[in-house]
Amino acid sequence: MTDFAATRAAFHLPDGVTYLDGNSLGPMPVRAAERVAAMMRDEWAEMLITGWNRAGWYVQPRRVGDRIARLIGAGPGEVVMGDTLSIKVFQALSAALTLNPGRRVILSDSGNFPSDLYVAEGLARTVGAELRVVAPEAVAGAIDADLAVLMLTEVDYRTGRRHDMAALTAQAHAAGALTVWDLAHSAGAIDVDLRGADADFAVGCTYKYLNGGPGAPAFIWVHPRHAEAARPCLQGWMGHAAPFAFDPDYTPAPGIERMRVGTPPVIALAALETALEVWDGVGMAELRARSVALTEAFIAGVEAACPGVTLYSPRDPAARGSQVGFRHPQAYAVMQALIAQGVIGDFRAPDVLRFGFAPLYNGMEDVARAVATLSDILRTGSWDRPEYHRRAAVT
Repeated sequence: MTDFAATRAAFHLPDGVTYLDGNSLGPMPVRAAERVAAMMRDEWAEMLITGWNRAGWYVQPRRVGDRIARLIGAGPGEVVMGDTLSIKVFQALSAALTLNPGRRVILSDSGNFPSDLYVAEGLARTVGAELRVVAPEAVAGAIDADLAVLMLTEVDYRTGRRHDMAALTAQAHAAGALTVWDLAHSAGAIDVDLRGADADFAVGCTYKYLNGGPGAPAFIWVHPRHAEAARPCLQGWMGHAAPFAFDPDYTPAPGIERMRVGTPPVIALAALETALEVWDGVGMAELRARSVALTEAFIAGVEAACPGVTLYSPRDPAARGSQVGFRHPQAYAVMQALIAQGVIGDFRAPDVLRFGFAPLYNGMEDVARAVATLSDILRTGSWDRPEYHRRAAVT
């Protein structure tokens, strides 16, 4: 049985703060600072370049990837780390297009994270493909015989709406298409099962629910049936079969290793590996049950005590990830007032108050305090102060 009191204690959570923004940036694991310091002191400082072999830096992307694999329903040796999420989206999407010659339509939805759509639009323009974007609820009806790749984020970054990965993947396969799933708001938040859903490619970031720290590296998964055939457009030296042969011609490495691109961010991976140790012994079914309990309690509390807000997320927990959005015409100012009182969520344009519930460290006491604070801010109108309307560079 998962000990959520122990997992909460594994994180540094500042006194007086209720943190409901782990869907943007997870808090720092208590052991991360010392692990990074030790890596710099004992490995980088003392081993210098020999650390690639002696400290295992070179194999670190696969080692860390294996830790993530368990959390997303993948197998050992199927996940590799490195680069940013946008790069991994580009790799997965370009490889999927190459595997489906003769088709040139990429289908996504308007709830997808804009960066994913930017990547898809740029790739489509470059290779002569077409990007079609429909409303989230219209995706199933837009899958047809022209489709090459279905590219979706499983959990909508604003509404928390959760796509049915298994059903949409099956429909795409029946139409002769491949799937690329972005797990940015899924990995570490819900019970993902890539193998069970028979997905083709998946990518995700690690600085949200996986708590790897700002700018932590992304991951990519390729179904084993594609592992020896997938050829991404972006071919880097770490994805070569023999990187240190320095062959001018590219030969892809076996399996998932070909999805490596540049030199791995060793310091960031050290922090991430420490964060992933917190997951040892965590049951994903228990994690999902706790997530549902927290979000259900929050929705009920806000709707009972907070006039003037409207639920933006799906009401059915089965159709929702681990975040809740409420709409308010002055959402930005309301959120700044909440943050000033120690309840940290975030704002998404144009009018969404967004709250992420991370079961590893959030509990019912966080729900109660957030509801009470939001209720007081709305009742008193204390959000309507000039400093709360002033927009910062990052919202």
